[in-house]
Amino acid sequence: MPDYRALCVYNNEQGYHARIINRQTEPLTAGELLIEVHYSSLNYKDALAVTGKGKIIRNFPLVAGIDAAGYVVESKDPRFKTGAAVLVTGYQLSQTHDGGYTEYAKMPADWVVPLPEGLSLYEAMTLGTAGFTAGLAIARMEHNGQQPDAGPILISGASGGVGSVAISCFAALGYDVVALSGKASASAQYLRMLGASEVLDRHQLAIDARPLEKALWGGALDTVGGDVLAWLTRTVKPHGNIASCGLAGGAELNTTVMPFILRGVNLLGVDSAATEMSLRAQVWQRLAGDLKPACLDKMVAGVISLEHIPEYAEKLLAGQVQGRYVVEIK
Repeated sequence: MPDYRALCVYNNEQGYHARIINRQTEPLTAGELLIEVHYSSLNYKDALAVTGKGKIIRNFPLVAGIDAAGYVVESKDPRFKTGAAVLVTGYQLSQTHDGGYTEYAKMPADWVVPLPEGLSLYEAMTLGTAGFTAGLAIARMEHNGQQPDAGPILISGASGGVGSVAISCFAALGYDVVALSGKASASAQYLRMLGASEVLDRHQLAIDARPLEKALWGGALDTVGGDVLAWLTRTVKPHGNIASCGLAGGAELNTTVMPFILRGVNLLGVDSAATEMSLRAQVWQRLAGDLKPACLDKMVAGVISLEHIPEYAEKLLAGQVQGRYVVEIK
């Protein structure tokens, strides 16, 4: 097989940097697959890894990219045949294992999900880890009793990848969705198009210092963390669920036990990277079915190549991205 290209991240005497290199495929061992990668995506975690602004990559040099979708070209696992369409998200990709920003990827078969019927490779990576995280959050909230008649769902960081998918998914399930965004004036039309009935400006929140505030939301999906998550604990209705899956606004959580013991609010952590396979497959099946966004194509901010990833990673971290960037590789 000829050399192939990959975006590799280094941390050496030349500093922290990412560059495209040529590589050669290595022989597979039992339980591995070789995937010809056609698409990946650019997530917040990818931007941190590529720029070095977050401690994501643990072994250097390493191919970045926490998502990949393509076709199996060689298999050492009986569950997967040559030519099968597959996707991979999370696990240790772009941390300790080479990720998806590559034309060919060697993956443990245990990490690989068969592409569900109803999704193309391109659509799967339009969703990517962001979409899977949104779907997983919904599954966790439903498992904990969340229902549309409990009241509106507030989604923070609404114009980002997870938020964009979550708005459309919740709206498709019959929820009244309220979008909270730090870019409300610029993204209001986009967020309403996705299914939000109301758009709130995060910078205009009237945050009270009391342990409990007026109960407003039936539940919430928070991608921001910090003060926004603390505010949500104080404003979600009794027995409502808050799915927490991000920390762009800070890792600290300054709150009290009052929402949890007086209102029975549930704070649910969402870890999309380490989700066990049976639940992972179920969520992807739903993302191809009842959770599939009706306006998935409208979430795509652009289709970029390997060469563009460092540039757009900086834009994503600077809050200049609305929606999802798909990386076209093959």
